[in-house]
Amino acid sequence: MSEQESLRCSSGRNRGGVQRVEGKLRASVEKGDYYEAHQMYRTLFFRYMSQAKHSEARELMYNGALLFFSYNQQNSAADLSMLVLEVLEKSDGKVEEDILESLAKLFGQMDQNSPERVAFVSRALKWSTGGSGKLGNPKLHQLLAITLWKEENYSESRYHFLHSYDGEGCAQMLVEYSSSRGFRSEVDMFVAQAVLQFLCLKNKSSASVVFSTYTEKHPSIERGPPFVQPLLNFIWFLLLAVDGGKLTVFTVLCEQYQPSLKRDPMYNEYLDRIGQLFFGVPPKQSPSYGGLLGNLLNSLMGAGEEDDGEEAREDSSPIELD
Repeated sequence: MSEQESLRCSSGRNRGGVQRVEGKLRASVEKGDYYEAHQMYRTLFFRYMSQAKHSEARELMYNGALLFFSYNQQNSAADLSMLVLEVLEKSDGKVEEDILESLAKLFGQMDQNSPERVAFVSRALKWSTGGSGKLGNPKLHQLLAITLWKEENYSESRYHFLHSYDGEGCAQMLVEYSSSRGFRSEVDMFVAQAVLQFLCLKNKSSASVVFSTYTEKHPSIERGPPFVQPLLNFIWFLLLAVDGGKLTVFTVLCEQYQPSLKRDPMYNEYLDRIGQLFFGVPPKQSPSYGGLLGNLLNSLMGAGEEDDGEEAREDSSPIELD
C-alpha cells in the first residue's frame, strides 16, 4: 500500500470514528442528558487537540454546537462555539470561505443579547485577520451584517457592512432601515453617513455603489441626479471630486454646501479625513483657522506645502465609525 493510500485509509478511519462518537453524543442530547453530553464534548476536544487532530476537533465542536442550539441549550452551544474558535486559533489554519460561513452560522444561532455572542464575534474577527489589530476579514463582516440585518439590528448591521465590500447589500439594508425606523426628512442622511464613512475607510468603490443603489431603490427619493435633497447632490459631487482629486473643487464644494453639512456635526470631521486621504489636505490644524475650512484654507494658502506622504496620512487620528 502506497503512503498516499495509507493516508486516505487513516483519514477514513478517523472520519468514521468521529461519526460514531457523534452518534453516541447525539443520543445523549436527545435523551436530555445535556450536562453529561457537554462534558463529553469537552473531554473529546482536549483529547483531539492533544493528538493534533484539529480538523476532527473543529468538526465535532461545530456539529455539537449546532445540536445544542437545536435543543435551545444556549450555554453549552456557546461554549462549544468558543472551542471551534480555539481550534482555529491554535491550528494556524487558513482563512477560507466555508470556515467563515460556519462561524457566521454559529453567530446567527446565538442568543442576540448574550455576552457570549459579543465575545464570539470579537474573537472570530480577530482570528480572521491573523490576530492582528486590523478590523476583520471583509467577507466575515459581510456575513455578520446580513445576519444582523435579518434580525433587524440595523445599527450593528451597518457597522459590519462598512467593513465589508458589499456596497449593494449595505444600500438595500439602509433603504429598509430608513423606511422602517427613520423620519422622511432624514432619508438623505442615512446614505450620506454611509458614503462618508466608506470614504474614510478608503473604500471608494463601495461608497459609489451604496450611493447609486440607495438613491435608485429608495421609494422616497426621486430619480436623479440632480436630486431634490441638496445633501444628496453634495454626495454626488463629492464622489466625482474624489475621482478627480482636485483640492479646489473639494474646497468650493464644501463651502457651497455648508448649510446641508451642518445638519450633522460629524460630517465636517469625516470630510477632514477625506480631505487628507484624497486631496492632500494636511492633518494638523493651524491655530489661525479651525475645522474643515481652516484645513482647506491652510492648504490653499501654502501652509504645509511639503507633502508628508502616505505614512503621515495614515498616522492621523482615525475617526470612530459607530
